[in-house]
Amino acid sequence: MYHPDILKHPDACPTLVLNADYTPLSYYPLSLWPWQTAVKAVFLERVDIVREYDREVHSPSQSIRLPSVIALRQYVKPSQHPAFTRFNLFLRDRFECQYCGSRSELTFDHVVPRAQGGRTTWENVATACAPCNLKKGGRTPRQAGLALFQVPFRPTSWQLQENGRSFPPHYLHQSWRDWLYWDVELDA
Repeated sequence: MYHPDILKHPDACPTLVLNADYTPLSYYPLSLWPWQTAVKAVFLERVDIVREYDREVHSPSQSIRLPSVIALRQYVKPSQHPAFTRFNLFLRDRFECQYCGSRSELTFDHVVPRAQGGRTTWENVATACAPCNLKKGGRTPRQAGLALFQVPFRPTSWQLQENGRSFPPHYLHQSWRDWLYWDVELDA
């Protein structure tokens, strides 16, 4: 009987990485390792294999089925507050302009402009599309006649992960279903 995993190149077999409590290390981006990293972690006894692909790789002395899901043996405590990065800011704001809701041409905007003493902090930066950012210019939202959908805030890692669940990746293997919680059709 033909199984689609048999003919897949090993590079097409990423491994879902779970923490020791069997939750994904990250939802967005999804915690995936290339097969080589997963196999190395297996041999170093840092992970347990939870599910496998039907695909095998071979060395001169042995063969191993590629892991599709692994769990770390030691729990990795996520940091409570994520780093301030452009990506994390966009994720906090759900990849939407906080002035008009657009999802294109995203930039970030200092709510209180730097020229007026504003700093680059979670509490003073919001996602903005280029047209809204240009319209606001070096003014506060009130001065520019704009209103924010939400007041900027410092998110927790949990809040970013929850937002990340709204953006499922394009590829989800069937063997990952028990550990992921998206309402999408999973690939075979």
